[in-house]
Amino acid sequence: MNRNLRSKAIIILAVISLAVWSFYPPSRKVNLGLDLKGGVHLVMRVRTDAALRIETETTSERLREALNRTGVQYAKLEVTGPTEFVAEGIQNDQAFRQAAVEVDTVFSRSPGAGRYTYTMRPNIAAQLREETVTQALQTIERRVNELGVAEPIVARQGAADQILVQLPGVTDVQRAKEIIRSTALLELKLVEQGPFPSQEAAMQAVNNNLPPDMVVVSGSEDVAATGGGTPSTLYYIVRRVAPVTGRDLRNSRPTLDENNLPAVSFTLNQDGARRFGQFTEQNVGRNLAIVLDNRVFSAPTIQSRIADEGRITGSFTQQEAQDLSLVLRTGALPAPMDFLEERTVGPTLGAESIRAGVTASIGGLTLVVIFMLFYYKLTGLNAVVSILVNLFILLGMMAYLGATMTLPGIAGFILTIGMGVDSNVLIFERIKEELATAKGVRAAVNAGFDRVWWTIVDTHVASLIAAMFLFQFGTGPIRGFATTLTIGLLSNVFTAVFVSRTIFELVLSRRQAQALSI
Repeated sequence: MNRNLRSKAIIILAVISLAVWSFYPPSRKVNLGLDLKGGVHLVMRVRTDAALRIETETTSERLREALNRTGVQYAKLEVTGPTEFVAEGIQNDQAFRQAAVEVDTVFSRSPGAGRYTYTMRPNIAAQLREETVTQALQTIERRVNELGVAEPIVARQGAADQILVQLPGVTDVQRAKEIIRSTALLELKLVEQGPFPSQEAAMQAVNNNLPPDMVVVSGSEDVAATGGGTPSTLYYIVRRVAPVTGRDLRNSRPTLDENNLPAVSFTLNQDGARRFGQFTEQNVGRNLAIVLDNRVFSAPTIQSRIADEGRITGSFTQQEAQDLSLVLRTGALPAPMDFLEERTVGPTLGAESIRAGVTASIGGLTLVVIFMLFYYKLTGLNAVVSILVNLFILLGMMAYLGATMTLPGIAGFILTIGMGVDSNVLIFERIKEELATAKGVRAAVNAGFDRVWWTIVDTHVASLIAAMFLFQFGTGPIRGFATTLTIGLLSNVFTAVFVSRTIFELVLSRRQAQALSI
């Protein structure tokens, strides 16, 4: 055996060894998709109307502050729908319109005097709905990744406001649902009055006339107030608009409070830290409500200026503190979510799919082996070896890259067998044509590989382009098929040309062959 041939054999053995090392044992190194491993299948709808209402309420509150700052008199400023609010009893229309210049860029104003109806412009509303679904999709994807799920699927499905989530291998379905749908909107608000033992007591404190820029929020439970009996819910009157929200968070992590109880610490970004520092400096001695999803978790007294760090305390378990820090760290959902569909796929169904796929693959490979041996005689063994090496490389690359094996992926395996057969048939038929011209065996083999090379490249490049489109525009299962097909096509070029040719050279180097069993 010459040195060049020995080097080729070593390369082939090394590739096979690396491939086997990458995927063995398959139970630990090959990621299985939802259809094979089992898990959770969820379809959710984003309440985009809620996001539009938040934008409308925020805009109306900014207008209220602008009117109060400029001294414009008005009787009422009220939100009447997700995209509409009304201003009534305006004393000075000219001054009002000047104060509402920024509002006019987002809302259209009905003509009138002393009373105006603002309606969100249709293009702005459509853009906000699209942004809301996109942000929800990205937030859910970050949360799912934080859960440590292997190869989850998060994608749009059906209607424009629906999101598909597939979590392979997840067993605690309820926890996953709570983390996914938790709005996790953190707000730091100034406490004006409270706490009160009931909502009625809070309203009585303001003579049942709550100022429009304030709101009553329920808070933590107080056991001491009931003599150690049943906990009672406390109520706070806080400012409606928060100077700092969860959008200003830079990071959050589970920690312990001064009593060694679970808590959540957070840090703010530069802009949020600046605003929070000014806010706390101006309100030293007053209570700061830490509001999460419209519920006060704690209301500590501001002792001094606070720059960029804070802590949320409450009746947390260690798991709840970890989950809360996770949803805060991944960002707040822009709107609530509704679950339209929930299915739990058991691993039994996945095991049956795996058995069926393996049976189909072995059956297809067996028929291929019989055909190749019957039609191409001993040369057919060459094709069988190259196909097996191709499958080893395909499994090894999928395991190394962390790709997920799905039922469509198994279909990609079977298609790879077909592509391997096709390439070898092209080569073998060309060799037969060269032998028919009375060429020697070695010259016919070399000519067969050389002249079929560009045909193989052409067919594989065309298939790769199709696989790229499938991966770009397809959803999870289609992407799984495209991934398997892409890796199989690339490895097939190596096995059909390099491995198969090396086997021919090894056989021909051992004897002076006058004929070829083909």
